[in-house]
Order: sequence, then structure tokens, then C-alpha cells
Amino acid sequence: MNKERAPKIMQQGLLMPLLFIIPALLILTFFVVYPTINTIGLSFKDAKGEQSAAVMCQEGQPCWGPFENYRHVLTDEVMLLAFRNNALWIILMVTGTTGLGLLIAVLVDRVKYEPLAKAVIFLPMAISFVGAGIIWGFVYDYKSYGSQIGILNAIVTGLGGKPIPWLTRGPWLNNICLIIVGVWMWTGFCMTILSAALKGVPTEILEAARVDGANEWTVFWKVTVPMIMPTITVVITTMVVNVLKIFDIVYVMGGGQPGVQVIATRMYQEQFIKYNSGLSSAIAVVLLLLIVPVGYMNIRRFQQQEVMR
Repeated sequence: MNKERAPKIMQQGLLMPLLFIIPALLILTFFVVYPTINTIGLSFKDAKGEQSAAVMCQEGQPCWGPFENYRHVLTDEVMLLAFRNNALWIILMVTGTTGLGLLIAVLVDRVKYEPLAKAVIFLPMAISFVGAGIIWGFVYDYKSYGSQIGILNAIVTGLGGKPIPWLTRGPWLNNICLIIVGVWMWTGFCMTILSAALKGVPTEILEAARVDGANEWTVFWKVTVPMIMPTITVVITTMVVNVLKIFDIVYVMGGGQPGVQVIATRMYQEQFIKYNSGLSSAIAVVLLLLIVPVGYMNIRRFQQQEVMR
């Protein structure tokens, strides 16, 4: 190789990757890094975003100084209720979407009309969260008298019962009704990912287990599930992140009820209804801190899979 060309090739080898990366880094910095840093800065300010949050402290009340917004987030009863509701969403929705997705993926894999069945189950993902909230709002619709236009109450009254205020009866029933909407929307996503993982399981291993005398139940739990466990973990962590950020369904169907508020809706109310930018920024930072460990687990899982390959 010509000695004069060698430095040029080395320069190109160092320069070309940077030319591809710099535009992405600029976009990432402008739309992600800067807003994140700015939000963290605002979280230490008051409602106007001008003074230290310490001015919010009252005499005789505990005060964390500049961390007053965070004290409020971690001790306020409404915020604690929002944390509890998010935990309920994580337990029920993540379990429901992952379990139903896996069950449906196994079942549709055994039918001739598999593509059609998957398309129908995946269809709710094509609907926006706001649209799904409006649709299910009609499903849960309640009238104290007269004919019922809500499907559920029409069935209840048709069977001789009294109509039920599904979305206003109590916090637990309200939250469960909203979680059902989330499960309805996201089960198709989980099914698609898990179905792809199931098709990647070698049939030779399954047949060998059956030849050794294992029944279908044993084959599924002892062979299939362990082999697709990395994919199940990715689906679970992805759903946890989605649930932590849940907003649209609660905002559209919750009607501002305090009993169904979650972290994201509290952040919205503080910013756009109460105009408390400092407190809403603190809520956003706390939400970010809850999401980052889950995202880190996903990245570590991908790295481990790449090492195994």
C-alpha cells in the first residue's frame, strides 16, 4: 500500500463514523438531553420557575429547602395515591398483557387461519389511546334511568339487574375498568413479539421432549418457556415502561377523578391546570428515575444476548 495513502485512509476511518453520528447526536441533544437538563433545573424552582422552591415552605412545616418540590411529590396524599395506582397498573396490566399475549400466541400457532386471527387481535394497536378511551367510554356508559346505551349496562339490565356506574363507583373498580382497556390495546403487541419467539424454538427439541414421554403441558413449561424467557423478559420490561408513562386512557376516561390519577396525569395537571412548572418538573424527574432502571435492564439483556450469539 502506498505510504502516502495510508494516513488518508486512517483519517477517513476516523472521520466517516463521526459524520454519520454527529447529526444524530445533535438531534438527541436538542430534543432529549437539553429538555431533560432544563426540567431538572426547573424542579428546584417555584411555580413561576423563577425562585427557589424553598419559598413554598411554611412556618412550622417540614421543609427540604430547594428540594421542597420533591418532598411534596413523595409525601403528598394525592401523589402517593398516584404511585399506588401506577403500581396497580403495573401488576395487573403487565401480567394481563404478557399472560394473554403468550396464551394467544400459543393458540393461534395451532390454527390454519393464524394470520387473520393475529390481525384481529393486533387491530386495537392501530387505534389511538384517545380513540380507545372514547370507544370504551361508550362501553362503560351509565344512565341512572331510561334505556342504557352502554354495552355492559345494557347486558346487566337485560338480565334483570341494575345499571352499574363502572367509572364512578369507586377507585378500585374505576382503575380496573381502565386497566382492562390497556390490556385490550397492548395484548396484540405482546402476542406478536412472543409468537415470533415461539416460532424460533427448534421443533427438534420439542419432538425430543415428547419422545421422552413429556406431555404438552410439561413441554410448554419445561422446554418452551425457558427457551423464550429472554423475549418474555423484554416484553415485561417494555410493558412496565409503557405503564409507567400511561396517560391518555386515564385522562380521557378518568374525568379528573382523584381516585384514578397516575403519575403522568398528575404531572399534566400541575403544569397545564395549576401552572406549577416547578412541581410538575419534579414529578417528571421522579418518573424518569423510575423508568431509567427498567430501560437499563433492557439494554443489559440485549447486550447479554449479543454476547451469547
